[in-house]
Amino acid sequence: MFLLAEGGHHTPLIVEFVNYYLGETICRLQIKYTKPLWDNYVFRHFGTSAEKVFGPYTPENAIPWYTIMFVIACLLTVVIIWILKGKLSEDDPSSGQLTLESAFLVLQNMVKDVIGEHGMKYFPVVATFACLIFVSNIMGLFPLFMAPTANLNVTLALGITSFVYYNYIGIKENGLIGHLAHFAGPIWWIAPFIFLIEIFSNFIRPFTLGIRLFANMFADEQIALIIAGLYPPFTQFFVPVILLPLAVFIALVQTLVFTLLSMIYISEVSHPPHDHHKSKSNSHNSGELVATA
Repeated sequence: MFLLAEGGHHTPLIVEFVNYYLGETICRLQIKYTKPLWDNYVFRHFGTSAEKVFGPYTPENAIPWYTIMFVIACLLTVVIIWILKGKLSEDDPSSGQLTLESAFLVLQNMVKDVIGEHGMKYFPVVATFACLIFVSNIMGLFPLFMAPTANLNVTLALGITSFVYYNYIGIKENGLIGHLAHFAGPIWWIAPFIFLIEIFSNFIRPFTLGIRLFANMFADEQIALIIAGLYPPFTQFFVPVILLPLAVFIALVQTLVFTLLSMIYISEVSHPPHDHHKSKSNSHNSGELVATA
């Protein structure tokens, strides 16, 4: 008997395999520890229970498909970059190395244009978002896999990660008071009103990031599923092959949108380091001019 994942897809075999060996142990731990926490501290206040919200606790769904697929996406990202990197060479670079260098230059230019020259210190995190989300988006194009970004839990987790990271940068560079002060704007007499609006808009950012990515990837999978079922078996093979370039393009665009918005949020809270030597030099020269005068 095949289980169905969200959207009418059959649960991938690898998900059934993982739950077959680990599901019973994980399910017992969930029933013993996490279920009482949800019931006693969260859902009892709303007159419901964990099983009504999450569904029954069974070994077959102990580890959700999107969790397994996202872990696979993380591993695939590392493996793909390692394979493309190959043996680095300046004289005779491989095609994989050239591909990585091209992607690096594109992302580097985006970071410098959006954040500034100082934005390169955030490049590792931005690049991680880009690579991981792109691999997650295109996983649904291959047999035995599903795109983890077609699930709201995954995309909200990514949105919250971006939210936590750029606020961490703001607090680290400006201090807590300075970070909060920039929400108020420069005009003191409307500062309280602007502060409330900015705080609200910032707190909904992880949801807009997550929902935008989820909605586009989920819609892409649903359209492909509907088209594939129009006139099987022909539409199950020929139409997906024809639509493959479009699916890759959508995956790339959604990756760029998420990454670009994250960079914009970082640019709002970060600033280039102050050139103390330059300011001291200017002050010294000014003093000499005054003394001479």
